[in-house]
Amino acid sequence: MRFMVIVKSNEESEAGQGPSAELLAEMAKFNEEMVKAGILLAGEGLTPSSQGARVVFSGTEEPKVVDGPFAETKELVGGFWILQCRDREECIEWIKRMPNPDGQAGEVEIRRVAEAADFENMTPEVEALEGRMRAQSAGNA
Repeated sequence: MRFMVIVKSNEESEAGQGPSAELLAEMAKFNEEMVKAGILLAGEGLTPSSQGARVVFSGTEEPKVVDGPFAETKELVGGFWILQCRDREECIEWIKRMPNPDGQAGEVEIRRVAEAADFENMTPEVEALEGRMRAQSAGNA
């Protein structure tokens, strides 16, 4: 099973303050452990929402672009991992080991990535197309 692990932003990350050298080193070690365990598929930190945009869809109207920064810092995403784990419990156990040398309060959300079998209206043709696109995009990485 694949899981998206969502690391929430905080006031410091939204202000553009990067992580400490100690945190960067600890996170690199943690990421290396996950690579060696064969579970880390992807992971990145994100820039502050002030550098982002949202595209808002409302019915038949033209989509509207809203530039950041966005309110509710604790609801914003500061980074993510995509992990391949046996089950949710294994993913939780890994994330409980996430380094926090700066002692920051924070929140990490874990969500299972949907698979084709999760969609009752998935046709074999669309599933095959999805598979081909997934293989092609993996080659683009």
